[in-house]
Amino acid sequence: MKKISTSITIFFCLVPLLVLAQKQYTITGQVLDTKGQPVIGANVFIKDSYDGTSSGTDGSFTFTTAATGAQTVAASSLGYESQEQSINISATGEAKVYFKLKEKLSQLTAVTITAGAFEAGDEKRSTILSSLDIATTAGATADIYGAINTLPGAQRVGEEGKLFVRGGDSYETKTFIDGLLVQKPYNSSVPDLPARGRFSPFMFSGTTFSSGGYSAEYGQALSSALLLKTNGLPEKTETGISIMSVGVGASHTQRWENTSLALTADYSNMAPYVGLVKQNIDWKRAPESKGGSIVLRHKTSETGMLKAYSSYAGSRLALSQATPEGTANAVALDNRNFFSNITYQDLLTEKWTLHTGISYMHNADDIKVDEQNIAEQDNTVQAKATLEHQLADPLWLKFGSELTLRRYEQQYQQNANAQSITSDFDETLTATFAEADWYLSNNLVARAGVRAEYSALLEKANIAPRLSLAYKTDEHGQISAAFGQFYQLPEAQFLKINDELTYENATHYILNYQRQQDKRTFRAEVYYKKYNHLTKYNPELPRLPVSYSNSGSGYAQGIDLFWRDRKSIKNGDYWISYSLLDTRRNYRDYPQQAIPAFASKHNLALVYKHFVPDMKTQFGATYSFASGRPYNDPNQDGFNQSRTPNYNDLSLNVSYLTNIRGNFTVLYLSATNLLGSNQVFGYRYTSNPDETGTYNSMQVGPPAKRFLFAGLFINFGGQSIHH
Repeated sequence: MKKISTSITIFFCLVPLLVLAQKQYTITGQVLDTKGQPVIGANVFIKDSYDGTSSGTDGSFTFTTAATGAQTVAASSLGYESQEQSINISATGEAKVYFKLKEKLSQLTAVTITAGAFEAGDEKRSTILSSLDIATTAGATADIYGAINTLPGAQRVGEEGKLFVRGGDSYETKTFIDGLLVQKPYNSSVPDLPARGRFSPFMFSGTTFSSGGYSAEYGQALSSALLLKTNGLPEKTETGISIMSVGVGASHTQRWENTSLALTADYSNMAPYVGLVKQNIDWKRAPESKGGSIVLRHKTSETGMLKAYSSYAGSRLALSQATPEGTANAVALDNRNFFSNITYQDLLTEKWTLHTGISYMHNADDIKVDEQNIAEQDNTVQAKATLEHQLADPLWLKFGSELTLRRYEQQYQQNANAQSITSDFDETLTATFAEADWYLSNNLVARAGVRAEYSALLEKANIAPRLSLAYKTDEHGQISAAFGQFYQLPEAQFLKINDELTYENATHYILNYQRQQDKRTFRAEVYYKKYNHLTKYNPELPRLPVSYSNSGSGYAQGIDLFWRDRKSIKNGDYWISYSLLDTRRNYRDYPQQAIPAFASKHNLALVYKHFVPDMKTQFGATYSFASGRPYNDPNQDGFNQSRTPNYNDLSLNVSYLTNIRGNFTVLYLSATNLLGSNQVFGYRYTSNPDETGTYNSMQVGPPAKRFLFAGLFINFGGQSIHH
């Protein structure tokens, strides 16, 4: 044992000497990125050894090794892809190695395509408008479409209340919830009365307003797509009630570990309000509505989520609508709407994601104008499946297909004794799409997609290519460009008469610059849109299918500017939107190409919000301006040659946060058009001139100069679910 111990001691004493006796070789070189800039602190080492070092401030490195012959030298650094090089260390001297590391793709820092899109709620991007922004924007009265109208590209059309985007008619903008089309996103209304969106902004965690150039995943929209993503599991069980100047509402959300169930019910009646506030309308039955919804969410796995949503709404109104002839029409509307969708999403494998869903909508409108009766029923079913696949670090694929079945029917009866006339159509629309995002680096991404559709009703197909490119100019700024072809079926009012029409078509060209830094956002975007095959009606031909054609055309071009600042003013937040629009079109019954009646050349919105902590109160103000819109005056030569007065609106709101018996409570007050500006949306003219040859007219304006709203919202919070 003593001999063994002595041998071990001698061995360990000799090891350092043996190591020093080995010849050492020097490895030198430099680590740079693909732009030629030094990578500081990169780890450089010989594989399967302890020999290595870190690169210096200029990216250079030096270390020694006793290894000889063929070896592999590796370099790695946080944020870059590792790289290896083979060398041969000879007994004659040092070896030199140079690395160029490629920046590793990061979804958190990589450039994103912003051409034509305002996005909120996506963790990879800075928020433009959140659900709370939408709910607290003065003048919007918690309507999603009202808030979107304060963004560039959109403009206010007071008598419609819908989204009109970049010279496009309202039917050219479509709404999608979790990827599925909503055929009737607005409440039903009658001419010259504005509609309102059917959905609460607090249903959604993400809102993307694409004013053009959107993904190949979405079709049947010539101008714009509003993409809404519903919330996931709520944090806790809670109950809420709302008491408003126009109605009442109640809600309850029950949360379990992996499941939640939410129920809502609401009732509104404008009768007390119109009795107090002077109206420009002779109401026979003030607008009344009732409805409710049920939402089920279930987490099927760590990555899977099932959502089911159903809502019902019924509304009715009646009024005596004045005419320029000095008479009045008795108008009544009764609407019933049911909407439901079920979606499922899951990560199938590390690189495959499935999105699938199905939706159903039933909408029925019964309209009476004097003795005329019009009954419309619209039923739509849509099924859709999408797969996303990460083919490699820089390449992401998305592809899928969808099927839409639609049944539309209208029954017209001139009077109680007349025979009913039925106009209808059945449509089966199939579509498939594929799209690839290729991240050439963290600073450059290209997107290429194509969408193909086939209409069984028209017996025609279309193929729509979409291309986008974005380049990150520096840490905070980027440039994006987009091109795309977009197709849409003609409106139901035309398809019910002539099913031999073809798709309407628009081509988009967009160039965008966006900069986000220190809670400030600046955007500038120029665009050009070319319309082809718009539906036209020739009033000189008999009201037969031959009077409808796709000979219409048009264009729209302009510039949109946006600035938002959430830093400069303590507890303050504001944004400014401006749009310059130049558009012409020849469609419907237009006798020539002209500026459409819904288009304003200049649109401006200034939105400001300020929270006063000591008062626990948020104040909001919105000023909206639009230059005069065209209208056709038959007393003058030409078409759409006259202009309405400029549109001005100053709206205010106040949100006071308090509690009632320990329950979180919000007192909300708002007033639109506070200054009482005279808003003229257009004019109606008599069908025939009087004895002097003059066509008499009447103004089209809002139901009342101002709209005042008050609400008390109480939340009875329950227990949070902790995992």
